[in-house]
Amino acid sequence: MQTQPYLPRGKVLAFAHRGGAYHPEVEGLENTLAAFRHAAGLGYDYLETDVHLTADGVLLALHDEVLDRVTDQRGAVRDLTLAEVRRARIGGREEVPTLVELLDAFPAARFNIDLKADEAVDALARLVRERDLWDRLLVASFSRKRIRRFRALTDGRVPTAADPWQIVAFRLSPSARLARLLAGGGFAAFQVPHRHRGLTVTTPGFVRRAHAAGHQVHVWTIDDPGEMVTLLDRGVDGLFTDRTDVLKDVLLGRGQWWSAQGGTSA
Repeated sequence: MQTQPYLPRGKVLAFAHRGGAYHPEVEGLENTLAAFRHAAGLGYDYLETDVHLTADGVLLALHDEVLDRVTDQRGAVRDLTLAEVRRARIGGREEVPTLVELLDAFPAARFNIDLKADEAVDALARLVRERDLWDRLLVASFSRKRIRRFRALTDGRVPTAADPWQIVAFRLSPSARLARLLAGGGFAAFQVPHRHRGLTVTTPGFVRRAHAAGHQVHVWTIDDPGEMVTLLDRGVDGLFTDRTDVLKDVLLGRGQWWSAQGGTSA
């Protein structure tokens, strides 16, 4: 049972990036059921993952388009069947999970999904309709084409992040009014880096303009406690982290940690 909207007001959202990829207890097990169980055990309600589509049409929770970096097998996901992917092991022991397996394993969690492949767009939209996932997902992509198609296929009912053009238009606009006009609507949040190629993206002014336009600001991927504090002081609404232990400690110290679905509180 969902007890609050995906993007509740007045709370800092703590996102376990790939399940908390660099937490010492699960390092090397990114995007696995083991990593996500660990994050959920810490009290993380918001789990971030990426999706690709297998040759036989199954959505996988995997960052890379190939198995080579994180598993003991090789090959492009789009060229492999699920059965072939199942032979691979992450960290020598964990299977690459399907998105459905994650959704079923963590029925109270909300997921931030990064569409990493064109072929995954239609499949994710179908899954949303089949599973009635309208309020459990926030979908993002570095591809404007992908995110626009997903919005169209889901009638704008699923919260999405701004596409790259919308981010650039908003960041470089000299006024909040012009920023709104250039960026347009159709999205719920800016999901941005703190800095990119020497440019500070998440400035105090950017956060203020985003809030004035009714959008949240989520920043990725922040593992340093000092940087977390800086961004929280600017009023960002969410942080993605690979160090789920560090972010939780920072939020606890500021009185900003919360967990709607349970988990440890200290």
